[in-house]
Amino acid sequence: MKISDFLQEKRINVQLSVSTKEEAIQAMVAMIKDDAEVVNADVFLKDLMDREELGTTGIGLGLALPHARTDGVRGLVLLIGRLVTPVDFKSLDDQPVSLIFLMGTPKNDVQNYLKVLAHLTRLLKKEVFRNTLLHAKDSSEIIGCFNREES
Repeated sequence: MKISDFLQEKRINVQLSVSTKEEAIQAMVAMIKDDAEVVNADVFLKDLMDREELGTTGIGLGLALPHARTDGVRGLVLLIGRLVTPVDFKSLDDQPVSLIFLMGTPKNDVQNYLKVLAHLTRLLKKEVFRNTLLHAKDSSEIIGCFNREES
């Protein structure tokens, strides 16, 4: 399973301008509210926020992986947001977040959910790869980064 299989240019924002993690999550869900994969954007947003209450999805290294199993989506959705100004996500390393990878899957899709989260985490541990994503000029370049890394 490749991350690049789930990426779409319209689901990537390399100029996300927000002040808080809540605004970031809201802005990213708004990017896909009219997508065919989205059953109910409000339910998806609520489930993401509820998950965030359980514990931070700020994993450190300037990264956050907000995610939820939800009735708000029909299939796995993955969005990427690169923040203009890093925001506090209460990350494990107390560092602000610059890159957000937001994911939602239907509640009954545990297998793909776990596989994608694990694979994404492995890729993001690579410093050179993270730096490439931080300096990509647009969404197509971000997708290209994933294609190269996963080939």
